[in-house]
Amino acid sequence: MSKAKASSEKSASASSRTISLLSQLEKINLDSVLGESDNARYITSKILHLVQSQEKTRKEMTSKGCTGIEVILSTLENTRDPQTILNILNILIEIVSVGGGRRASVLVTKGGTQILLQLLLTSSKASPPNEELMVLLHTLLAKIGPKDKKIGMKARINGVLNISLNLVKHNLQNHRLVLPCLQVLRVYSTNSVNAVSLGKNGVVELMFKIIGPFSKRNTSLMKVALDTLAALLKSKTNARRAVDRGYVQVLITIYVDWHHHDSRHRYMLIRKGVLQCIKSVTNIKLGRKAFLDANGMKILYNTSQECLAVRTLDPLVNISSLIMRKCFPKNRLPLPTIKSAFHFQLPVIPASGPVAQLYNLPPDVDDVVDESDDNDDAETESEIETEIDDDKDQHFKNEDIETDINKLKPRQELGRPIEELKMYEQFFPELSENFQEWDLVSKEPKPFVPDANLSGPIVVPTASEEHSTETNISAKGVALKECNPLLTEEYNKRPVFLELPKRENMKGSSLHQQNDQRNMLPSCQCLSQEIVKGLDRISLQNSAKNDQYYGTGCVVKKESKANNTTLACSKPCEHVSPCGGSLFEGSSVQLGKLCCTGVDSEEEEDSRSSSSGEHTMLQVSDVSPVHDCDLYLEMVKNTKSIPEYSEVAYPDYFGHIPPPFKEPILERRYGVQRTKICQDIERLIYQNDIIDRVVYDLDNLSCSVPEKADVLKFNSKFESGNLRKVIQIRKNEYDLILNSDINSNHYHQWFYFEVSGMKTGTAYRFNIINCEKSNSQFNYGMQPLMYSVQEALRSQPCWIRVGTDICYYKNHFSRSSIAAGGQKGKSYYTITFTVTFQHKDDVCYFAYHYPYTYSTLKMHLRKLESMHNPQQIYFRQDVLCETLAGNSCPLVTITAMPESNYYEHISQFKNRPYIFLSARVHPGETNASWVMKGTLEYLMSNSPNAQSLRESYIFKIIPMLNPDGVINGNHRCSLSGEDLNRQWQNPNPDLHPTIYHAKGLLQYLAAIKRLPLVYCDYHGHSRKKNVFMYGCSIKETMWHTNVNAASCDLMEDPAYRALPKILSHTAPAFCMGSCSFVVEKSKESTARVVVWREIGVQRSYTMESTLCGCDQGKYKGLQIGTRELEEMGAKFCAGLLRLKRMSSPLEYNLPSSVLDIENELIESSCKVTRPWETQSSKKKKEDCKFEVCDVWDHNRNYEDLEHTLCTMPSLLGEDTAAVLCDVQGHSTAGKCCLPTDRSNAQQSGCVEREKYWESIFWGLGQDRNLEMARFPCQGQRQSQVAPGVQLEWVGEWNGVGLCGPAKAARAGQAPPLWCCTEELEKNSQGAGSFWRPHNA
Repeated sequence: MSKAKASSEKSASASSRTISLLSQLEKINLDSVLGESDNARYITSKILHLVQSQEKTRKEMTSKGCTGIEVILSTLENTRDPQTILNILNILIEIVSVGGGRRASVLVTKGGTQILLQLLLTSSKASPPNEELMVLLHTLLAKIGPKDKKIGMKARINGVLNISLNLVKHNLQNHRLVLPCLQVLRVYSTNSVNAVSLGKNGVVELMFKIIGPFSKRNTSLMKVALDTLAALLKSKTNARRAVDRGYVQVLITIYVDWHHHDSRHRYMLIRKGVLQCIKSVTNIKLGRKAFLDANGMKILYNTSQECLAVRTLDPLVNISSLIMRKCFPKNRLPLPTIKSAFHFQLPVIPASGPVAQLYNLPPDVDDVVDESDDNDDAETESEIETEIDDDKDQHFKNEDIETDINKLKPRQELGRPIEELKMYEQFFPELSENFQEWDLVSKEPKPFVPDANLSGPIVVPTASEEHSTETNISAKGVALKECNPLLTEEYNKRPVFLELPKRENMKGSSLHQQNDQRNMLPSCQCLSQEIVKGLDRISLQNSAKNDQYYGTGCVVKKESKANNTTLACSKPCEHVSPCGGSLFEGSSVQLGKLCCTGVDSEEEEDSRSSSSGEHTMLQVSDVSPVHDCDLYLEMVKNTKSIPEYSEVAYPDYFGHIPPPFKEPILERRYGVQRTKICQDIERLIYQNDIIDRVVYDLDNLSCSVPEKADVLKFNSKFESGNLRKVIQIRKNEYDLILNSDINSNHYHQWFYFEVSGMKTGTAYRFNIINCEKSNSQFNYGMQPLMYSVQEALRSQPCWIRVGTDICYYKNHFSRSSIAAGGQKGKSYYTITFTVTFQHKDDVCYFAYHYPYTYSTLKMHLRKLESMHNPQQIYFRQDVLCETLAGNSCPLVTITAMPESNYYEHISQFKNRPYIFLSARVHPGETNASWVMKGTLEYLMSNSPNAQSLRESYIFKIIPMLNPDGVINGNHRCSLSGEDLNRQWQNPNPDLHPTIYHAKGLLQYLAAIKRLPLVYCDYHGHSRKKNVFMYGCSIKETMWHTNVNAASCDLMEDPAYRALPKILSHTAPAFCMGSCSFVVEKSKESTARVVVWREIGVQRSYTMESTLCGCDQGKYKGLQIGTRELEEMGAKFCAGLLRLKRMSSPLEYNLPSSVLDIENELIESSCKVTRPWETQSSKKKKEDCKFEVCDVWDHNRNYEDLEHTLCTMPSLLGEDTAAVLCDVQGHSTAGKCCLPTDRSNAQQSGCVEREKYWESIFWGLGQDRNLEMARFPCQGQRQSQVAPGVQLEWVGEWNGVGLCGPAKAARAGQAPPLWCCTEELEKNSQGAGSFWRPHNA
């Protein structure tokens, strides 16, 4: 105890002594008396002793409020005594040597850099200069230099750049002096102007005198010299100088020498420094050429391979990999042109924009390869990559945020005369229908009768192209029966040819003619067809219920009094070039190749089932009743494509069932990207095993593939397919090139193709080499999708996530700057993945995401129409318009039929608010269609909640805004070559008909004063996880800018946050944290912003669904599938129902099913209390005039009470605030109250509402300029504030918002505050103040 006391006293004594010494030194500075140098020397020596021996002294001198640094620097600036200067420099070195960069920053902020540079200039004039002084000065400058961003400019202005350089030149053997001088030169060289200036004075040549071959002497000097040289060579001028003097070869030689001699890896930093120099010099084209000429690729490849075995040498391998990738010769894609392989002549050529540029490009522009000196070095250098999202954590680029208040304020503009908008009245018959002649009695659906005008037989070819004899037919049939007895009876029953002829052809046909035609087919085709037709039985053996839907192919078409209407373009389209007409007009429909090997043997089945046993089994539904194979073929016949597709992909024909197991996000194997890059580099260095053979080419249809067993066969000539060219690189490695969007030369990301002819147990590597986005979820656990026909024959027709060694990286292919729209050195990226197939000679399909074709949509709509109950559901399908290719764009209307044709029921029917939904404006975002499918199926379901939703709203839905893009396998554009989601401001009726008329529908609703309550456009997101929303808010946009002053006067209804907040509580895949409500300039022509700004829909959203998976909630760590996407579509509907309940007035007589939604669908932790069910609730309703929102989770928060969050609609509007009320089980039942002790939520005490009320806000985020709801409060007044004061969100008390002044909350100087401002009651004595509850 006495020792501790003595230590404390000693410390206090040292502190007081330091203060005393500093005071004396300050007095000396002020007096400036001659002869005081001895005293200054003595005092500084004493301070130096204290600083060297006491850490507390060092801390004290740099602490806030202490003037010690100012006194020391002032003395240094004024004194001329050499010893005092040396003492002060030593003091400063001691202070900044410990404590990290903070102390150095303190020294910089006090003006230390300028004083030291001035001292350096003064001291350099002495002849000879004081060596000790120069060592200390340079040591201190080297320590504080990295913390002063302007030190390079300061050194140049003060004229001290060459002082350090000259010291090195004249003292090369004096390592004690040269080392700190080199450190200062390294700091100076971070400024490009300084680097050029030093280079002109011979600094590059000087560095090569210091660095050299392997030596154990002076290694620290060697390391600093290399770091300095690497910084200098970042200047292009210095890099050219190094190349001209042959230093690239020297650097490679030095690296090899150190690599061979450093067998124990003790000098890895020196080897890394040499590589950094090579990396810097190869940033220019001349440096890369010199590197290749010096055989650098092979040398670095070999040395890096030798380092792979030692994990600590990974930095060397990574830098070597980066250098080799950079120096890999840039090549153009092996294509005749990067424009799409397909062409469509537009009816109108735009005057400007990307399409106009494309039409004006020179014919040889694709042959130009841009290898500019400003090589992009954006690739990550370490294997631990950070996920880079477009707008992660809502950190937006300020320059892209709209800051013009006038542009942000919604201005309802029709844009078209009302007379012109009347053309859309035909799409709203529900507003004029009186239902007097309608029979509202339930009718049974009628069976679907195939269109008699559809013609042509459906030919089902197989993988084999060999001609077979009848013997082969019977032999194959026996094999089939043995392999799959389930098909035996069906094989004998069903004909081997599906006949769907025209009626007139049927009259003249005979059985003999049909048999002749059947015999002309290859035998395998007949058998394969039986396998396909038998799949209906195989897939649905366990469900008799689904047989009636899926196996029969029946569709019921609702008979509607109103005829379907079509809007044509405003201008005639005679000059539009034909696009092939109907896909299968007068020709046969061919299904893709089908494996003829039957089902695998038992051994293979056992091995496959054991491997799949690792997956966790889930309960899954059977085949969706809305899929019908035969109906799909009927829909395909009317689909028009530019390439005139004549085949149907099996996954689209069979349908898809979600797999019965979870698919976790793939954990990326360490070093996989580096390994793949090394394999790519091997192509340039070792070419012995390179085949380089084209095996598939859309540009050369006569391309023949050798009939060899070891060559895979590819195909993409079917709806939504995208694969342009395939090159076999090695025996089991293929480069794949995607087709660009039609009338475009870019947008390569979506792929969908077929592979056949594989072997089992062989790892095949696929490289898609012309992707464009700079990053992808393939780097963060996403896998491509594969569909196996063999598995479909085993009753498992599903897309599954496959692939190992998956990564996404920049490759050596690039576009010219002209073709890239002015972007220099536009490089392509590679998606690479490896697949081992489970079945020999299988037919497999690969896709970027779950395919959903235009024909699939038409089939689903037809099935939904046939299966609904016309007494309950008002379902109408119109054709909004025709696309450029002549395909129809469907418009769907869904609501509930009126209960009767009485006036009250008809009036309620017509006055329902509209919900407007759209999807698939970007063809490659197929997940949007799956979400839309979930929405449509939920709306058409027979559940009470769906009926309540239909009774609440009228839904106008455009499920596919870009049919042409979807059909032709585009990723982002329509046939016009433009992104349709950037055309909403001024859509062209000839080029963008679907957008033009979709906007027209909304404009019509605005004109008749029937604005939609919600508009939502479904999208997919390629670089973020989870499902989230983008909305529009003026205030939140202003919060992300520096224009906060203007936003203080804005009044904005926060209702736009209600729906996303609801979804965050009800939909497990939805993430509120990823939502954004900022309006960016680059998004001003999107549907979301235009509908908000011009149409006036406050709740205008884009809902983005991940292509990868989730990193939060129920599905955390899992890749997303169609089940989850469809669930999201249903949850969206549930959210609309909950929104309706929240926004309804208290008197609105909602059915009980509405208030029970969580129990059936939402599956949230909250329950819903019916106000009219319990006596206590009734009392609360009568006394407090509040409406029940949610039951407080009493199991978590209280022991014996059940509390409810209640809103006050009459005072607060729709959904702004709530209070906590006790509804049962307590003496205060029925009174609005809060726990007395807010610091302990477990206590059950209650304070009645007469004492104070409390506010709970929906959707509050971080750093929000809150417009607080106003409540009378009673408590301890904290501070008077103006409305709109800057507040900070500091947490939640069981969901209740805690807010505080931003500065106080950050500094921890004040506890959280409940907020009370001025609007609710004018006579409230607490208006305009922050309040703290009694027991806060």
